Amino acid sequence: MSTIEGSSGPREPRGRAGHHVDDGGGPGATEDLLYDVIRRLWPLHRTIVRAVERELEGTGMTAGEHALLDALRAQGPRTVPQLARSLGLDRQPVQRWVNHAAELGLVVTAPNPEHRRSSLIRLTDEGSEVMRGIQDAEATELRRGLADLSSGEVRTALRVLDRLGEEFRHLADGSRVPSEESGNPEKRDAAAPDATPAAIPPTIGHRPPAPTRPSDHPSPTERPAQ
Repeated sequence: MSTIEGSSGPREPRGRAGHHVDDGGGPGATEDLLYDVIRRLWPLHRTIVRAVERELEGTGMTAGEHALLDALRAQGPRTVPQLARSLGLDRQPVQRWVNHAAELGLVVTAPNPEHRRSSLIRLTDEGSEVMRGIQDAEATELRRGLADLSSGEVRTALRVLDRLGEEFRHLADGSRVPSEESGNPEKRDAAAPDATPAAIPPTIGHRPPAPTRPSDHPSPTERPAQ
């Protein structure tokens, strides 16, 4: 496994165009490395959640709602089922986060031109501003703390995580999603539209005091986001 850019340790040999050269370890060595990646994912996830929760102190938001708003900022308005799929969770916890974010004035419902009974969830101006401030601070910390990682290494990490996600989804449900549809929530939604509207007021008014925060710890029927 290659060392991070800027470290003093040895680097893995590379061939033309930056491709890694086979080190002769064989399939067994690759499997061992994959297991090492998998073993790190759960503690990494929990560590990230704790770090986000610390950043959100005083905002009334939970780490789950942060993930929800981040998905809306990156992907645009989505239905609750689409959000649940993108976060790798059941609809129930996502609906609770949506409802609580609505009480904070961060999201509202919008008409869905694709399905009259399934509303879209979108960020309010306040929600967009809140996420912009949080993510600007996060980006500053990432640039400072992870400056030794190259963009190529990050892209490789993304590819490995995407491939692991594909394989474990196959193991979980026994089927494969065609690659051209795996990143398109609109195509997936067309096969199974949801008629459950989000319980959100259509417009926002005065922002109320932050209500009691729902738990981000999944129940036995809720799976953590991967």
